[in-house]
Amino acid sequence: MSQYKIIFTGPVGAGKTTAITSISDVPLIKTDEAASDMTKNRKSETTVAMDYGIMNLGEGEKIHLYGTPGQERFDFMWDILTVGGIGLVLLLDNSRADPFKDMKFFLNSFSGFIEETSVAIGVTQMDISTSPTIDEYHQNLQKLGIKVPVFEVDAREKKDISTLVQALMFSLDPGLDEE
Repeated sequence: MSQYKIIFTGPVGAGKTTAITSISDVPLIKTDEAASDMTKNRKSETTVAMDYGIMNLGEGEKIHLYGTPGQERFDFMWDILTVGGIGLVLLLDNSRADPFKDMKFFLNSFSGFIEETSVAIGVTQMDISTSPTIDEYHQNLQKLGIKVPVFEVDAREKKDISTLVQALMFSLDPGLDEE
C-alpha cells in the first residue's frame, strides 16, 4: 500500500481549502478561524494551521492532501507540512492585484521543496479576471527559468483539481501514463 503526500499552497483566497474539499474522499479536516486582519476584506475565515483530506487511488493507494495557510505570518507551518511531501500544487488567484508577484513569492518560499520534488500551478478566478492569461503565466515562468504545468482551474470542480494533481504526478514520474 503506497501513501503519498501533496501540499497545496498559495495566497489567501486562492481556493486551497475548496480545492482539497472538491477532491477529498473523506470529510475535510480544517483549522479555520475568524479573519482578524486585512484578510477579512477577502473572506470571513482563514486557515491558520492546515487543511487535510485524502484522495483514494485504488488498491489501497492514497494521496494525503495538505493545505497550507496563505498568510505569511503562518509560514512556520509551511516547513512542517512539506516534510515527506512528494510535490506542491500552487494555486494563484487571478483577481488579486499582482498574481505574478504572488507566484514569484510562493515559488521562492518553497524553492527548496520544489527543487527536491515538483510543482504544478492552478490559476483560479479567471472567470472574474481574464488577465493575465495562461500564456502570460508561462512567459513569466520562462523568464524565471522555470518550466512547470499551468492550468486554469475552478477549485470547486473535482475534474479541474484532479487534472492538476495528475499533472503534478506526471511531472514527478513521466512514465506514469504508460502503466
